[in-house]
Amino acid sequence: MSILVGKDTRLVVQGITGREGNFHTRQMIDYGTKVVAGVTPGKGGEWTLGVPVFDTVKEAVNARGANTSIIYVPARFAADAIMEAADAGVELIICITEGVPTLDMSRVMQFLKGTDARLIGPNCPGIITPGQAKIGIMPAHIHKEGNVGLVSRSGTLTYEVVQALTDLDLGQSTAVGIGGDPIIGTNFIDVLRLFNADPFTEHVVLIGEIGGTDEQQAAEYIAKHMSKPVTAFVAGRTAPPGKRMGHAGAIIQGGEGT
Repeated sequence: MSILVGKDTRLVVQGITGREGNFHTRQMIDYGTKVVAGVTPGKGGEWTLGVPVFDTVKEAVNARGANTSIIYVPARFAADAIMEAADAGVELIICITEGVPTLDMSRVMQFLKGTDARLIGPNCPGIITPGQAKIGIMPAHIHKEGNVGLVSRSGTLTYEVVQALTDLDLGQSTAVGIGGDPIIGTNFIDVLRLFNADPFTEHVVLIGEIGGTDEQQAAEYIAKHMSKPVTAFVAGRTAPPGKRMGHAGAIIQGGEGT
């Protein structure tokens, strides 16, 4: 495998019986991802898409050996879902949900400090290691196995760049969407560090957006620590003062920010 997800990933889907959760679970199964359990409180004992449903993540981990979780629950329940997964011993948590309150995420980040869990997102498309596992909502057919690692703050720009890479016969080792919210579990530098240590990744593509300082910090890290070539693209040139931009992370203050 490359980074974060692969053939050893055993996935539990939180919110598997909901419309979005069920739709994307089917796609992940069709891709070959090992979906071993689902969780919907009150529906334990049921089955959907050939997957057993449990009332809690802890039950899913104990019964099915799940080591990764993906979250498709409404924003008001997302923080509790993340913390439940971490408390159950899940190693990697991917939260697709958009609109999670910033105060809720502050509480989540404090909680995660006492666990070994890694959070991707929220408000992200997920992660895919082509040919091995797709954990998220990205269109699988545009990806191709290869040695280019991709990390992005934008979902749709990820798809655009992946399609361009595939059209040029440049396959991907892993593509990671970290999410565009102000508070996210894993940032550019975290993923760059993983790609730098990954023997299957030879080149890295980074896709940023205007707003915030993550791209600046990533540039400094790349200059000092990356041993592999990195190609970066920051979408957008200007953000007019007082103009509301299209994603929650678009904040510039104190003379800093992309």
